[in-house]
Amino acid sequence: MTDRFFEDLVAEALDSLPADIAAAIDNVEVVIEEEPRPEDLEGLPPGTTLLGLYRGVPLTARGLHPPALPDRVVIFRKPIVRAGHTPDGIRDQVRRTVVHEIAHHFGIDDERLRELGW
Repeated sequence: MTDRFFEDLVAEALDSLPADIAAAIDNVEVVIEEEPRPEDLEGLPPGTTLLGLYRGVPLTARGLHPPALPDRVVIFRKPIVRAGHTPDGIRDQVRRTVVHEIAHHFGIDDERLRELGW
């Protein structure tokens, strides 16, 4: 899987968001990193596979003055490729991960995402 193909999958996932959701995303940078850093895994149960990470202040927690720096959605390429196994599986996992992390930007926590099937 080339870096370019993976980048295209992330772009495809972002483009697949409903227009009203995409328009409401505010001050978010989406980046691809190869693997999570050790500090990304702090506080998670041992053996957790981290596919993506939201770093920022959710819209629901922002005051009148949003942060100057953009929030970041980080998509971890190698764990997703390992989890996806096939091109279609990787595409599905990229989309799930992008949607999951964007949901955090809107203040939806992991528990609620699990209830919703994400």
